Amino acid sequence: MPIEINLSGRVALVTGGSRGLGRADALTLARAGADVTIADIQLESSEGDEADRYGPLAQVARAQGMVYTESTAAEIEEMGRRALALRCDVTDRGQVAATVERVVEELGSVDILINNAGTLDHVGQLGDQSAELWARDLAVNLTGAFNCAQAVWPHMKERGWGRIVNMASVAGTLGGFGQASYSTTKSGLLGLTRSLALEGARHGITVNAIVPGVIGTEAFNFGSPEMNERMIRRTAFRRAGEPQDVANAIAFLCSDLAGYITGVGLNVSGGIELFTF
Repeated sequence: MPIEINLSGRVALVTGGSRGLGRADALTLARAGADVTIADIQLESSEGDEADRYGPLAQVARAQGMVYTESTAAEIEEMGRRALALRCDVTDRGQVAATVERVVEELGSVDILINNAGTLDHVGQLGDQSAELWARDLAVNLTGAFNCAQAVWPHMKERGWGRIVNMASVAGTLGGFGQASYSTTKSGLLGLTRSLALEGARHGITVNAIVPGVIGTEAFNFGSPEMNERMIRRTAFRRAGEPQDVANAIAFLCSDLAGYITGVGLNVSGGIELFTF
């Protein structure tokens, strides 16, 4: 008898869902039956959003029309699910609290949190790392995940069921040359994942992390072709993964099928962490 991932009756909140991994996660959770809120600093209908504050990737996404927050919510509604598209800066605890409050008010609960919002455009060796961007990366990638987890935690505890999935990276497990701030935040997410897993277990809440490798998102395609090819050659499969590969793993971790899995960092990396030659 086939085993299916069924998230019917669950409500998910996906941060950083305007494109890339977050968008794939939101659509996949909806296909599995969940109602979904997509939270991002950018909405198609926003005027004067904060793209400038969050670096070149956000700016390019806005300039090239690669912001799909509201259109993704519309796709989810076409599936027969409920959906919200909300502007939320995960570094702003007031906005995070207001976002969670609205999700609970309109959709009834927050059962699933995907901490996907992140920055990854700060590249430079130690002497060239910017103190300002170091602080930004910690605020978005690490403290932002903490803010969101803390906001949904009481609701999950009250219901006795919850799923939190944090988006780490192989840069957090292997290190990243010229990525001191990024790799540090992703390593920190793994520590946060394990600590919250210990606390959540007694309340029916699982907390896990996905550890992606080279995934063919818009951000990856913005990178240097030569560097991208070098990274691909390090993978056992000799190719980049797809956002759907990550989304499939997330849907599993959010389901009852993964009810006895918590505190793990699950590699979805094509074997980049293996001794490949």
